Amino acid sequence: MCGIVGCILKDNGNVAPVLFKCISNLEYRGYDSVGLATYDNKINVKKAKGNIKSVNEKMNFEKMKGSLGIAHTRWASTGRPTDENAHPHLDESGSVAIVHNGTLENYTELKENLITKGHKFKSTTDSEVIAHLIRENINKGNDLEHALRKTAELLKGSYAIVAISDAEEKIAAIRKDSPLILGFGKKGYYVASDTPAILEYARDIIRPEEGEIAVLDKNGIEIHDENDNVIERKTTRITWTPEMAKKEGYDHFMIKEIIEQSQAVKNTLGQKDKIKKVLERIGEIKRISFVACGTSYHASITGKYLIESFGGIPCDVVIASEFRYTAKTWDEDTLVVFISQSGETADSRLALKQARKTSKTLAIVNVAGSAMCDEAEFVIQTQAGPEIGVAATKTYIAQLTAIYMLAGLISEDDKLISELYNVPKYINEVTAKRDEIKNISKRYDFADNAFYLGRGFSYPIALEGALKLKEITYIHAEGYAAGELKHGPLALINENVPVIIVAPQGDDYDKTRTNLEEVKARGAIILTVGCEGDEKLAKNSKEFIGINPKVEDILAPLVYIVPLQLISYYVTLDKGYNPDQPRNLAKVITV
Repeated sequence: MCGIVGCILKDNGNVAPVLFKCISNLEYRGYDSVGLATYDNKINVKKAKGNIKSVNEKMNFEKMKGSLGIAHTRWASTGRPTDENAHPHLDESGSVAIVHNGTLENYTELKENLITKGHKFKSTTDSEVIAHLIRENINKGNDLEHALRKTAELLKGSYAIVAISDAEEKIAAIRKDSPLILGFGKKGYYVASDTPAILEYARDIIRPEEGEIAVLDKNGIEIHDENDNVIERKTTRITWTPEMAKKEGYDHFMIKEIIEQSQAVKNTLGQKDKIKKVLERIGEIKRISFVACGTSYHASITGKYLIESFGGIPCDVVIASEFRYTAKTWDEDTLVVFISQSGETADSRLALKQARKTSKTLAIVNVAGSAMCDEAEFVIQTQAGPEIGVAATKTYIAQLTAIYMLAGLISEDDKLISELYNVPKYINEVTAKRDEIKNISKRYDFADNAFYLGRGFSYPIALEGALKLKEITYIHAEGYAAGELKHGPLALINENVPVIIVAPQGDDYDKTRTNLEEVKARGAIILTVGCEGDEKLAKNSKEFIGINPKVEDILAPLVYIVPLQLISYYVTLDKGYNPDQPRNLAKVITV
C-alpha cells in the first residue's frame, strides 16, 4: 500500500511545495521511499529510499519547477525499498511518469514481453511496466488518457494509477480495487489516495468509479467512461478540517489520537438516530456475521458478545481473508456486517462483493465516500475524524461505540445506550493518568514476550492490547481467553514474562482472579488493570492500574483498552521507536 498524489495549479505557480505537503500528509500509507515528478517543458523526477523528511533534506523537493506533477510515498510490496524502486517511474525515454498503488498479478509476463521489444527496466517493481506500456500506446497514436485506458485493459490485479506525459499539460488517473479521490480547490485540482492529503487545499471531492478515467487540466476535472462519455457527478463535502490531521503540539499522532478517543465516542453517539433508521430499513434478521481484519476483528468479537447477550441473535465473526469458508452459509436472513476504518480494506471488500449475492450487508466505516460506502447496502459512518497513526486507536473506540448502539437498539435496551454517554468521562479519567502509566511502562521495555489475559468482554480487550504492543514495540505479545491458560500458554509463563490481566468487576471477576493466582505461582510479572480500590488485585500484582468502579465488564472494552494503548505507546518511546510509523506496516491495506 502506498500514498499517491497529483496536482495541477490553475495559474502557473510552482506545484512542488503543494505536492510535497500533500504527500507528507500521506506518510502513514508508506515510508520506505518517496519521490516527486513535475512537468516544466520536460518531466523532472527526484526520488530516493527513506522517509519523507530524510529524503527531502537531500533532494529539496520544493525547489522543483512546474505547475503540475505527481508524488508517491511507498510501502514496499513488490521489490525491496531502494532508490531504483522508488516512484515515480519513467518509461525508457523519460517522457511518461507514473505513480501506482496496488499490486499487478501479471507484471512478470508484461515485463518479459516488453523486454523482447527492446525495453530496458531500472527497477524490480511491478509498477514500472505501466510507464512503458503507456509509452507503447502513445507511440500508436493515443493521447495520455487513451494510452492509460489501453494500458489498464492489460493489467490484472489492483491499481490506482496517476500519469503525466511531456506531450500534454494534463494528469490522467484510473483505479481498480485501490482508493482514489478527486479534489476541487480554489487554486488547483487534485487526485490522491486519501482525503488527508488534500484537506488543506480541497474539501470538495469525487470518488471515481472503477474503470473511469479522470483527466485533470488547468480548467478542471473531467471523468470519462469507457466510451469517452463525460460522467457528471456531485461532489461530497469533507467536514474534516486540516487541523484534525495535524499533531497540534503532540509529539506523535498516536498519543493525540488516544486522547481524542473521548471526543470520538461523543461524536459517534451523535449517529444514534441514523443507526436506528438503518436498523428499521434492514428489518428482521435471524443471524449476524461480522467480517473484519486486525483491530476491527477485535471490535467484531465484542459485537458478537454484545448482540448475543442483549439481542439474542446468533452471531459469528469471520476474518476477512478467510471468508470463503463461511460465505456458503450466508443467506437472505443473514446480515453481514463489515467493519473497516478506511472502507478500502481489500480482503473485506472481496468478502463484501460475495455477501451482496445472498445477504443484507452493512458497512461500519470511518471514511466518508470510501469504496465500502458505495458497495454495502447499508452504511454506518463512525465519527473519529482522520486517524494518521498506523496503529488504530480512536477509530477502534468509534467502531465499538457504533456496535454498542447497534446492540442497544436491536435489544431495545435503553439502559445500555444511556450508559454509553458516561464513557467519554471514563476515558478522560484514564488519559489523565498518563504520567503514572508512563512510569509503569518503563519497567516493561525489557521484555521479549508478553501475555494478555481476559475473560468474556475482556477477552477482545486482551487481543487488542497484545496487538498494539506487537505492532509498535516489536515485542512478541499474545492475547488469550484466560480460561485457556491450562491448554498450552501456561507452559510459557516464567519470571521473565510480563502478564497483563484485564479484570473489571462483573460475572467473570472471580475466575479471572484465579487465573492471576495461577500465573503468579509460576513467577510471572503481573500488571493488572482493574477496578480502582480493589486491594485484592493490587496486592497480588506487581503493578496495578485502577479504573472507575462504575465501569463494569460490559462497558470495559470501551475504557480498559485505553491504558493498554498508553502502555504500548510509552514502551515504544522507551525502546527508541516511532509509534506512528511501525516497521513493515502501513495504514490501509489495499493489496
